[in-house]
Amino acid sequence: MRQIGALICAALLMTACAAPVVRDVGLDKFAPRRAEQDLSSGIRAYENGDYRNSVRLLQNALSEDLLLVSDKVQAHKYLAFIHCAESREKLCRDNFRKALELDPKFDLTPAESGHPSWGPVFRSLKPGR
Repeated sequence: MRQIGALICAALLMTACAAPVVRDVGLDKFAPRRAEQDLSSGIRAYENGDYRNSVRLLQNALSEDLLLVSDKVQAHKYLAFIHCAESREKLCRDNFRKALELDPKFDLTPAESGHPSWGPVFRSLKPGR
């Protein structure tokens, strides 16, 4: 029974690494794969304003082949945010495009879509907007 609980816990950690609640509690550090750890660390670095480190970690996570499409989308979303914020519109656009190719239903939250740097770029790429 203990082994089943450990397996369930590991599966949840592996599939929910990018979830804010998992990061906030610090459970993301126990993710079994490096890709998911790098994704979580990259998002945390972004939230702390460390864009240089965030880009490195998010790119590592993508190159290490994240398992979930939703995690890949999140990595591209944060990379797009960083590139737009630093006036690299082509890279911003490219990352939003990759996120939308992975998940055509991907959308930004109302707060994210209203951002003056990346909101207009995203809206120009999102079909039906």
